[in-house]
Amino acid sequence: MSVIQVGLVDTTGSLNPELVQSVSAALNIQVTRDLPQFWQVSATVLYLPDPKKIPAGVWPVQLVKTLPPGEGGFHLDKHKQPYAKVIASPESAEWTIDASHEVLEMLVDPYGNRMQSSVAIEIDGKKIVDGTGQFGYLVEACDPCEDDKYGYTINGVVVSDFITPRFYDPLETPGTRYSFTGALKAPRQILPNGYISWVNHEAGEWQQLQFFDNDPKITNLGTASETKSLREWIDGVMKVNDTVKSSDNAALQLYGDKRRAALEKIAIAKARLYQ
Repeated sequence: MSVIQVGLVDTTGSLNPELVQSVSAALNIQVTRDLPQFWQVSATVLYLPDPKKIPAGVWPVQLVKTLPPGEGGFHLDKHKQPYAKVIASPESAEWTIDASHEVLEMLVDPYGNRMQSSVAIEIDGKKIVDGTGQFGYLVEACDPCEDDKYGYTINGVVVSDFITPRFYDPLETPGTRYSFTGALKAPRQILPNGYISWVNHEAGEWQQLQFFDNDPKITNLGTASETKSLREWIDGVMKVNDTVKSSDNAALQLYGDKRRAALEKIAIAKARLYQ
């Protein structure tokens, strides 16, 4: 298995280089020590000091000042290399968990098309429960447990929790870890401020369960395009929806690096800030 190299690079010019270097070191520990315990991934994370000099073959995670509301998902460039962008600011340390989220999801599903079949879920009252039949879930390693409070610390740097492959088990079994930190207690559990996307084969549509504002709901996203990655297509659908919704609340334009606040308000699929 070849080793993937991910590069963390500051394009804002405003972050402390020593901080960015320490974050890249923490992310390197996460992808070399924690992630391979559950996912077959071989990767390293390095600090790139010059945003204009990205080594060939390195998957860059660019720290940027701003991104349009509703932009999200990583996409493939013309060389078929994944990349990400994350809003970062000296005024907030939240970008470290965002960068971790993007690195983990790029490594687990580099091209946005990884699917896993498992038991369908539905909402009963305000509870998320197992339904009947099967869904084809889009594998997004951090979405079900993405809220900051479920993260953990490596050398003083907060990083994101992530699901394990057992998240898709048909039944709960004692002693099983469904996420790295153990915050997820059962298969297909979605924690507050998290979400999950799937294809409903019977309906022939993409759907998404969003658990924002303590009110889980299922949204129909429509028929997936065959011309884009599944992740890119879902992001495109939600970008259009978010543009309409954000016009109703000008405050959403001011979220800056508070990306998850925007997620809660406009219930988007993947405001992961790196298109």
